[in-house]
Amino acid sequence: MTSSRYLPARVVWVSALFALALATLAGCSFQDEKKVWEISGGVFGTTYHISVVMPDDPERLQALADGIEAAMQEVDMTMSTWKPASELSRFNSLENQNDWVPVSDSLYTVLNKAQEISRLSDGAFDITVGPVVNLWGFGPEARPEEVPPEDLLAERLSQVGFERLMLRENPKSIRARGHLYLDLSAIAKGYGVDVVARYLDGHQVSSYLVEIGGEVRVSGKKPNGDSWRLAIEQPVSGERAVNRIVAMSDGAMATSGDYRNYYESEGRRYSHTIDPETGKPIRHNLASVSVIADDCMTADALATAFTVMGREKAEALATRDNIPAYFIVREKSGFQTYQTPAFSSYVVQ
Repeated sequence: MTSSRYLPARVVWVSALFALALATLAGCSFQDEKKVWEISGGVFGTTYHISVVMPDDPERLQALADGIEAAMQEVDMTMSTWKPASELSRFNSLENQNDWVPVSDSLYTVLNKAQEISRLSDGAFDITVGPVVNLWGFGPEARPEEVPPEDLLAERLSQVGFERLMLRENPKSIRARGHLYLDLSAIAKGYGVDVVARYLDGHQVSSYLVEIGGEVRVSGKKPNGDSWRLAIEQPVSGERAVNRIVAMSDGAMATSGDYRNYYESEGRRYSHTIDPETGKPIRHNLASVSVIADDCMTADALATAFTVMGREKAEALATRDNIPAYFIVREKSGFQTYQTPAFSSYVVQ
């Protein structure tokens, strides 16, 4: 974990005399001028960059940085499959999951949302797919030396099924039919973004941009009155190019793609996104999906679900439910883009 830091990322530039005159007319000091500050570090095996709009106040900035770090570490110790001591890992390691197991409010919230997205997507999103994800080398288990044989794949698939996970709201607890291995990697990062956003809201920071590993949530506007601008990357491995830019002042956006996490074996590329129905990495030509929602947990899960479903099915579902979604499809002639009607109002470039 790298330590948090803060530095001025952007300042509204005006002449010193004009700024002083404005401060005098407004009845406040020059030090009250708001700037954009960045708090950054590492968590969940990736990096985070958080921009906050506030006056120059080093002590408050450092307190925010420390609080944000602590909040994200708590999420990690609740939902990580890489930490044996996490709450999720402790459940996964239980020999008997048939009895009700008490869970924290935060874990229940994420599991409940995951099940909601699973039902919406007819199982394209499934947090019980962890055994298969691990088999393909995208979890804590070592990467396989060869493509998993069909019999082993079938054995792992027999352990998958979101319908086998049951939730009880009062008191908050979960149980499973049989034994399940839960993997929240496709939703926990988005939830972490939401946790940071709520922390900032609770500490009277009304304008901010929170980004963890590419998943983003924004609130308010920049000091010059502009909305926050978010870039959707061109889905090309090893390059950083922009495909589209959207503007937002409230809400979240998450992107899922087959170009971010994969490996190659014998000339074939294997995506980290596993289809829960087949137990195999997706093979269609949908390269990237970006989804906008009120919260990042929902956007994160939907982006994964849509990636598994493929463009046509996902676009039909998103259009039906008025979900802002943007699809980048890999064609022989190059990338083709598609968007739902609800997404178009966010596009600025």
